[in-house]
Amino acid sequence: MSDISSISAIVTRYFGADAELASVRPVYGGDINEARLLVLKDGRKAFLKLNSKDKAGFFEAESRGLEAIRRTGAIQVPDLLDVGIDNKEAYLMMEYLEDAPKKANYWEQFGRELAAMHRADTSAWTPGGLYGFPEDNYIGAGAQSNEIRDRWVDFFRECRLEVQFQRAVHYFDSSDRKAFQSLLDHLEDYLPEPEFPSLLHGDLWGGNFVTGPDGYAWLIDPAVYVGHLEADLAMTELFGGFSHIFYESYQEVNPLLPGYKDRRDLYNLYHLLNHLNLFGGGYYGSVMRIVRRF
Repeated sequence: MSDISSISAIVTRYFGADAELASVRPVYGGDINEARLLVLKDGRKAFLKLNSKDKAGFFEAESRGLEAIRRTGAIQVPDLLDVGIDNKEAYLMMEYLEDAPKKANYWEQFGRELAAMHRADTSAWTPGGLYGFPEDNYIGAGAQSNEIRDRWVDFFRECRLEVQFQRAVHYFDSSDRKAFQSLLDHLEDYLPEPEFPSLLHGDLWGGNFVTGPDGYAWLIDPAVYVGHLEADLAMTELFGGFSHIFYESYQEVNPLLPGYKDRRDLYNLYHLLNHLNLFGGGYYGSVMRIVRRF
């Protein structure tokens, strides 16, 4: 746990030598980083994430992801204040979002804003191809490969499913491995190439959006890359928490192609494999049910 003198140094580096801390409060909810609400004596607030020095790459990737989403101009993300290393700790400091009641059209606007983000131009991030991202990043605590590919199916096979499967190979017997290889070999039979590439949040479950001070949804903790918009939509359904109004409003802008509900499980196979690698064998059954189905 970082001491007050270290946090004070981070604060004065950004806010200036005259900035003084009034309080530092723990913020709970994540399982990867320490988090603090910083309150300055003049009333200003900031949100601070802390981790060990060797985890600086997590915060650098998060800051690049938030900035990419911001550049679309489609949906809100918190302002980035500072990112770096102080002594033995890596840190990310950003705008603190005050709680506010949801607006009456919260889910409607959220769906339309995410749809607009998915329609934003992606050439700034994948100039040498269509799918991927200029840098690798993280999906939760797991490394995420974003090597550029010209085809979506190739990207999803090589940079998503294959990578996670190889990490988890010790969970599978020869029959499992044969079934998984068959799925990879026939992925084109199930996944279409997108009409257009989309910037994706990449880890869009119910814990990675919050209600901001304007009463609308703000995105946090991204694992961004350029891919098929269906992959983001699939993740929203993996653990629930999104209103049916969100999906209806989304499809007013981006109608989903027939067969999405079947493809949804394939996209979520990536996240279930990641959970298998991060949290253990309890996810084995969910993974193999999808693999054997296809």
